[in-house]
Amino acid sequence: MRVERQWRMKGKPSDAEIKRLSAELKTDSVTATLLLQRGVHNKEESRKFFRPHQDDLHDPFSMKDMDKAVSRIQRAIEQKEKIMIFGDYDVDGTTGTALLCLFFTSTLLRDDKKQISYYIPDRYTEGYGISTEGIDYAIKTGVKLIIAIDCGIKAIEKVLYANNHGVEMIICDHHMPGDSLPAAVAVLDPKRNDCNYPYKELSGCAVGFKLLQALTAHYKLDQDYLFSLIDLVAVSIASDIVAITGENRVLAFLGLEKINSKPLNGLKAIMAIAGMDDKRCRIDDIVFKIGPRINAAGRLYSGRTVVQLLISGDKVLATELSKKINAYNIERKQLDKEITQEAIEMINNDAQLASLHSTVLYKETWHKGVVGIVASRVIDMYYRPTIILTRSNGLVTGSARSVEGFDLYQAIEKCSHLLEKFGGHSHAAGLSLKPENIEPFRQLFEQVVAESILPEQLIPGIDIDAEIGLHSVTGELVKSIAEFEPFGPGNMTPLFCTHGVTERGTARPVGATGEHLKIDISDPADPQKILPGIAFGQVHRQASIRRGKPFDICYSIETNEFRGKTTIQLNIRDFAFGDEG
Repeated sequence: MRVERQWRMKGKPSDAEIKRLSAELKTDSVTATLLLQRGVHNKEESRKFFRPHQDDLHDPFSMKDMDKAVSRIQRAIEQKEKIMIFGDYDVDGTTGTALLCLFFTSTLLRDDKKQISYYIPDRYTEGYGISTEGIDYAIKTGVKLIIAIDCGIKAIEKVLYANNHGVEMIICDHHMPGDSLPAAVAVLDPKRNDCNYPYKELSGCAVGFKLLQALTAHYKLDQDYLFSLIDLVAVSIASDIVAITGENRVLAFLGLEKINSKPLNGLKAIMAIAGMDDKRCRIDDIVFKIGPRINAAGRLYSGRTVVQLLISGDKVLATELSKKINAYNIERKQLDKEITQEAIEMINNDAQLASLHSTVLYKETWHKGVVGIVASRVIDMYYRPTIILTRSNGLVTGSARSVEGFDLYQAIEKCSHLLEKFGGHSHAAGLSLKPENIEPFRQLFEQVVAESILPEQLIPGIDIDAEIGLHSVTGELVKSIAEFEPFGPGNMTPLFCTHGVTERGTARPVGATGEHLKIDISDPADPQKILPGIAFGQVHRQASIRRGKPFDICYSIETNEFRGKTTIQLNIRDFAFGDEG
């Protein structure tokens, strides 16, 4: 029961605006349209968009509490206090932990590396966020300052516990704060209501990068070393699915340049095991190849393995560790597949479940490490806010994922009296509750969603940038679109639609199991123009295609390399036929 998608045209700039920018930049009207849709209105904005530079980054000291954080770290260094980095076990937390460790051991604590350590909590025995076990470990080992990365914004009780035992904290987070902030020495989070930092969508690792940027300025260090670690920030931005706009775009752009020129040993080892040795790395490669492998370690076993890999200067060790996390990823894929199938069958076999506005599923034997992935997979089939729950340490814990435009965090917050703990973003969250509260929570969450979600939010959409004819699909346009990278939320791969195309009688299944559709497309407005297309996972569309009968396509434009020859290819995201409206 895969839900059909609605096509939505983005707002088209005025013809006068398109003509003006096209003339100013000496570019075609399609490129000018794409730029205007992304908030680029003149040559200087175009320069910043196409050629981001480190000088475009904001002053780190404009972030609330940054001066306090730098001052406290300076005191710790001068008084030779032990510092511990406490990072979350996902990609954002482990890359952030590696970033801080590498920086301190190579600069400010180069002569006393034992002054710095790191701690990654166990997903199963400790759960998400700052843990009592982690603080106890800090106390036991004589740590006086903890720097938390990608967690801590709601750890009010844990911070008090640390303070009461003589351990102070600096928090680097990017999640939504609660009504009160923890009593830490410094709380670095651009989403704080009282923080005037100009960009709010940083990843957790990127917040850590801003702290290091401030320390670099304070100690008058050469910036080159800090920026030699920026590939870690790009991996966090891509994997955490934060917006690739503004400052994140600068960090991701520079990080990808570093990955594609001289990546850190650990990342290079992961890329090799993922078959990316000789390929240019893009955001999609991080999302689908690098990120899942890093995540698999924290999901199934321990995120410490990832940090070991990312900070390793030993190529042999890095290779061994990358093989280990690759094996974890293979295991994760199998669990993901099995649990997703179970979850879908639960809905398919229950008419009442299938008719709801939300999905809340529970099975105590499901693996905690993959429930977030499963939630996303279930949304592909039943498009609505989804929560997948399992049993862990006497509680029911799980992950939630949202649909476009619906604030999941707010909906869960309205059910907070039934929860033990929750946190996250508008589109993704984690939560825990007592077993006896599963059904009350399920009912209340459904009620909240049903009362607040808009009908159109229950239909997946495809946002189309422009309607064009196939005659506009040229090598020059392909080159121009490539300049728009890195793609991601806020700057997605441009999508186009063309109406009334026909196929050439060559539509055929391709792929290992014949699940994809290969097709040659022509445009009646330019019959001589024939372009090959590939529709991934859409072989079921073949039955609706009739030779000579026009239909509409929505697609991105890409290049395809085969046997040394590069050709333009349409990546067809969706079809529309006359009988479908």
